[in-house]
Amino acid sequence: MIQLLFQQQYLLFVFIAFALIFSLTFHEYGHGKMASLIGDDTAKQAGRLTLNPIPHIDPVGLLMVLLIGIGYAKPVPADPRKFNTRWGSLLVAAAGPGMNLLLAIVLINFYRIGQSAGIEIFQTGASQFFFTFLAGINMLLMLFNLLPIGPLDGSYILPYVLPRETARKYLQLNQRYGSYALLSLIVLHFLGVPVFESIWGIAETMVNLVAII
Repeated sequence: MIQLLFQQQYLLFVFIAFALIFSLTFHEYGHGKMASLIGDDTAKQAGRLTLNPIPHIDPVGLLMVLLIGIGYAKPVPADPRKFNTRWGSLLVAAAGPGMNLLLAIVLINFYRIGQSAGIEIFQTGASQFFFTFLAGINMLLMLFNLLPIGPLDGSYILPYVLPRETARKYLQLNQRYGSYALLSLIVLHFLGVPVFESIWGIAETMVNLVAII
């Protein structure tokens, strides 16, 4: 992503950074809000139950976003002991990707409604790029975070759909090798393997599928 600055594409750089920070903020808010709904006020007490991006920013994660376009926000704290349901970890983990899916649906359909209504601002190429790219980023984050490796949300969701013994073995393997698997995906991306490009292609297809207008 840093190459955009060298190419003097400053507005595109700012927009992509905004899109990622905006989407990551909503993702983390989704986790915190769900935890709050099922009895855990840890995120609220930590000042993380907010859509203000600043409390969610992780300095290293933000630097990665600005330099390479791949990064992360500060994970929202949660205390499973306070959950009032045995499905708590599943619900909290799913709420982040769920928030990104909801945003993607709202954004693309908001744009389509404005375009269909003939509103002038929605007839420009800039508005089309803004809404479709922002929707795509959110769909990408949803898909990426559902991967059941490392600390990604999918690693908390998958055990709930596996037989107990299989789930136990998976958790052991992921605890030992999951972070390496995630790092390998990132390394493969920089070696030219179209890992994220493939996920982006799926995300674009899904954006079109959820565009009901």
